[in-house]
Amino acid sequence: MADNGVNKGRRRFLVGATTVVGAVGAVGVAVPFVASWQPSARARAAGAPVQADISKLEPGQRMTVEWRGKPVWIINRTPEMVERTRNFDEDRLADPASMVPQQPDYVSGEMRSIKPEIGVLIGICTHLGCSPLYRPEPDAEGVGTDDWPGGFFCPCHGSRFDLAGRVFSNVPAPTNLEVPPYRFDSDALITVGEDEETA
Repeated sequence: MADNGVNKGRRRFLVGATTVVGAVGAVGVAVPFVASWQPSARARAAGAPVQADISKLEPGQRMTVEWRGKPVWIINRTPEMVERTRNFDEDRLADPASMVPQQPDYVSGEMRSIKPEIGVLIGICTHLGCSPLYRPEPDAEGVGTDDWPGGFFCPCHGSRFDLAGRVFSNVPAPTNLEVPPYRFDSDALITVGEDEETA
């Protein structure tokens, strides 16, 4: 049988090259398509939930994650910090029972958290939007008050908050620090920006 001048090696090369180019093209189309399923930077800034791993957060420490362009503080409160906060003189606080709604309903109570030892607060002063300093040690100097229980101090205008984010009386900040919606996915993972009921 005559091969009629057909070069089989060349044909195999062209078929192989076409297959490779087609596969590369398919991957080139698939990658942006799959990437489009991830929330965009704009969606994350608009409020997409963020997950935080707190497994390495030592007692007494604070970590910061960003949600909706705001710093969110996650504090691992020691038993002593919890006791100091619970036993603090409520007459020195402007809203000790959190009557002004600055938190979801499921974080009621003096610690304003799901678990007493883990606090989750938006780290923005409710006066003019400064970011207060974390001063967890009792009787810290330079916070403008005697019998400091530990908490957050805004040096810009002198606002003070306890370790649950409750605002002191007679300071410029009008309300407690805000508690964002959040949930525990496990003992080590917190999702900020999403309630447990909507998960």
